[in-house]
Amino acid sequence: MPDQLQLTAPAPLSIVALLVNLLIGAGLATLLSWLFLRFGRTYSNRTQIAWVFPLIVLSTILIISVVKSSLALSLGLVGALSIVRFRTPIKEPEELAYLFLAISVGLGLGADQRWPTLVAFVFIVAIVLARSAWSAPRREHNLYLNIDVPAPGDQNVLGRVHEILAGHVRSVDMRRLDVRDGVHQATYYIECRDPGQVVALTQSLASSFPGAGISFVEQRGVVER
Repeated sequence: MPDQLQLTAPAPLSIVALLVNLLIGAGLATLLSWLFLRFGRTYSNRTQIAWVFPLIVLSTILIISVVKSSLALSLGLVGALSIVRFRTPIKEPEELAYLFLAISVGLGLGADQRWPTLVAFVFIVAIVLARSAWSAPRREHNLYLNIDVPAPGDQNVLGRVHEILAGHVRSVDMRRLDVRDGVHQATYYIECRDPGQVVALTQSLASSFPGAGISFVEQRGVVER
């Protein structure tokens, strides 16, 4: 019986349209990689993740272009993807957002929706740039301060430490305190507006408590671009 509905016969794929979509996708993927490298805030290796974006975009374009015109190929794709298992966890929500954006670009271009995809991509990029420009001056340095003060018999050592901290940082929150053999070991969560406050705080603590051990651990970004 002839297939009158033509459900399984794939429509011819235009090579010219495919090449145009791949070129546009390559450009958008390159821009997406630069955007992630420049404005991403994840702690992982951003260069390694950004390298994958062009592959995701171009692969998605190819898959959608092939299966969009054939019901049989679409069903076969669902069956093939059902056996795929990804073992690499996505630890940062921002990574997942960029990966989803890369897939969305590939889906849009693979479905020949070039202008909607371009408009949506430009709009999302504008939001990322505006957010980065607005939040850049407001960034602060959130640090963990670990201090070991040898002060046997001094019951007011913590009060003196708190006074020094209050005079140099924006906010102070004690997270841990250990006292053994006359040594006070305290951990504070502090917020500083600039690295100069960290230098001044270190000098004040060193001069007030000779022999004290002082260390800082960065909580957020380490290097500002």
